[in-house]
Amino acid sequence: MIKIVKKTVLITFLCCAFFKVNGQTKVTFSNINSDTKISKHIYGHFAEHLGRCIYGGFYVGEDSNIPNTNGVRNDVIKALKELKVPNLRWPGGCFADTYHWKDGVGPKDQRPSMVNKWWGDVVEDNSFGTHDFLNLCEVLEAEPYLAANVGSSTVKEFTEYIQYVTRENGVPMSDYRIENGRKEPWKVKYWGVGNEMWGCGGNMTPEHYANIYRQYATFMTDWTNSDGFYRIASGANVADYNWTEVLMREIPKNLIEGVALHSYSFVEWDKKGSATDFDEAQYFSTMQTALKMDELIQKHTQIMDKYDPEKKVDLIVDEWGGWYQVEEGTNPGFLYQQNTMRDAMIAGTTLNIFNNWAKRVKMANLAQTINVLQAVILTEDEKMLLTPTYHVMKMYNVHHDATLLPISFDAPNYEFNGETLPAVSISASKDKNGAAHISLVNIDSKKENEVVIDVEGLKIKEISGQILKSNNLQDHNTFNNPNNITPSKFKDFKLKKGQLTLTLPPFSVVVIEGK
Repeated sequence: MIKIVKKTVLITFLCCAFFKVNGQTKVTFSNINSDTKISKHIYGHFAEHLGRCIYGGFYVGEDSNIPNTNGVRNDVIKALKELKVPNLRWPGGCFADTYHWKDGVGPKDQRPSMVNKWWGDVVEDNSFGTHDFLNLCEVLEAEPYLAANVGSSTVKEFTEYIQYVTRENGVPMSDYRIENGRKEPWKVKYWGVGNEMWGCGGNMTPEHYANIYRQYATFMTDWTNSDGFYRIASGANVADYNWTEVLMREIPKNLIEGVALHSYSFVEWDKKGSATDFDEAQYFSTMQTALKMDELIQKHTQIMDKYDPEKKVDLIVDEWGGWYQVEEGTNPGFLYQQNTMRDAMIAGTTLNIFNNWAKRVKMANLAQTINVLQAVILTEDEKMLLTPTYHVMKMYNVHHDATLLPISFDAPNYEFNGETLPAVSISASKDKNGAAHISLVNIDSKKENEVVIDVEGLKIKEISGQILKSNNLQDHNTFNNPNNITPSKFKDFKLKKGQLTLTLPPFSVVVIEGK
């Protein structure tokens, strides 16, 4: 987790040619023959041993009265499969650099307990370990993303972990895995080499971490990386551009496939405010930090382009989302918060930004999946609900591995107290069957916005759509009313002579499909 200082927001758009016609926002496609793919891994998730994310969220144990498969809640499995989760990052976060994997394998009644020093100082029994996580990923058909311990571990422990997980047989660690009940190795491609090394991972300088990274990455595989591992360096804290500069300069390109970036959205770091009881000033401020993601990616990408013009190293935003005060009466170290239409605005605009930067951004991980920060699922004993953020991500899964359709438009302003933000956010893609999908967000808290999209070149004849909206920004789903906010059919559009005109209500998310 991170601490940042909010700065003045600067929003930039790809392929920017700007148009406004009669007060309407005019959107054009600048290249309908684009070959840029929107990686499905942009829609990844993050499950840390933090609060009730793992224990009580994912995992209730095999003996629980809550229906489960090998201890993992069946309702959670069903919801995440419907979300088409492409990858899942585990076990942290800050927790990763205190986690020793051997404590979480073998007979569960023989595993040592540990103190989760970062999150609540609680004692964990290691009953959810590597086998549980990787088997869960297989059930979800999601790629596992293992964040390995660098801060308090050794190269030997790291390389043994890789052998335990991925080696078929013939070495002590593969034999150990087979002894623990798993004959076939798992397919684990994505490996994080530490987490937030500038902070909880060891308070390192970028120069020191670059050397540590080189050491770990070297021993992960052979000289040619024939195992096909995708090695992700612990990247910058928000606008720490020097961190990215040092890593890109000092790490040979044959040792790295991705560099991470972390950025959260909030009112002020020391005054985050309530997740549900907030005013427009707090909403506007939160959206300023959320929309700053575009500037962050632009500037980190400029540095990466200087050292890697061929774009062989990807930008991985493996922690993002809204961060507020915990719900009243809950453990402050558990980071449990509700999820409102404000979070739907964060999700929709951020995912649009990632889509539009798809040439460099190849993976992202929302923090976090269940019961922590901007979660897609909340649980309470046997109860479970899906948040507005869940619904946005499900609406957007039409973009998974689709071809980016770059767009050009001039966003209208959302004005508050003399400051402005772009009110409308848009991204678009074409799937393998030729259907076009356009995702639009209007963050304006009071005004609807009319958008005119020139779709003539796409040869669209049929239009359908979904919308997520509510009466108040503070609205959210509760265990007593879990369907208070759900998507509905979008009808406020017309298609005439290749022009698609639609009206976006205040603080709404719309996804259009054109065939």
